[in-house]
Amino acid sequence: MKPLLRVFSVFQKELKSELRNRYSISAVVLFIITTITIILFATAAEDITPGMASGLIWIIMFFSAMTGLGRSFVSEEERGTSLYLKLSTTAGAIFFGKLLFNIVLSISLNTIAVILFFLLINSVILRVAETFVITHLLGSIGIAGASTIISAIIARANTKGALFPVLSFPIILPLLMFGIETTRFALDGTPFDSAINNFGMMFSYCGIIITLSYFLFDFVWKE
Repeated sequence: MKPLLRVFSVFQKELKSELRNRYSISAVVLFIITTITIILFATAAEDITPGMASGLIWIIMFFSAMTGLGRSFVSEEERGTSLYLKLSTTAGAIFFGKLLFNIVLSISLNTIAVILFFLLINSVILRVAETFVITHLLGSIGIAGASTIISAIIARANTKGALFPVLSFPIILPLLMFGIETTRFALDGTPFDSAINNFGMMFSYCGIIITLSYFLFDFVWKE
């Protein structure tokens, strides 16, 4: 039971820190509103096709993650609390605690983005809700998993802001490819069964990225 309590303690610390500072939430919500407003102006007289809409949704999700999830370990270095964290609990508890927080944050921010997208862009219609919801959840988990380990890798770098998206894009690209296609299925009315193979690929991606990140994290964190 103790490992779970350690994980929850790290998660609770991250949640309290975010609620106190509101850095990620404020920055990402502003980014989402700005992006959707630009899309509205750019497509005012045109209907957005399901293919275009799915691409736009995932662009928003990706860059929301780049704005909001990159500070998991960067903030520890900036505040000088990384040594205290190393001494107070295990590397596994730190990884899974921060991963859990990033998953919750990613799902929350992406949900806000999706709701605003559909509310403000009326020409886009969601036709297969269950396909979209599963894609949204798997995408958020996969992005959070990749972002957690990349944040740990760049925490001590001088150019953190530039490195995070540069390292993240090639790692998250396979997830983006399946996510965009499956989101298009949800928007153009493709039957749910047609998306099952893509769900399997996205689920496998999440499992692989989280497992590899866990084994790599101990080395990255100690260095």
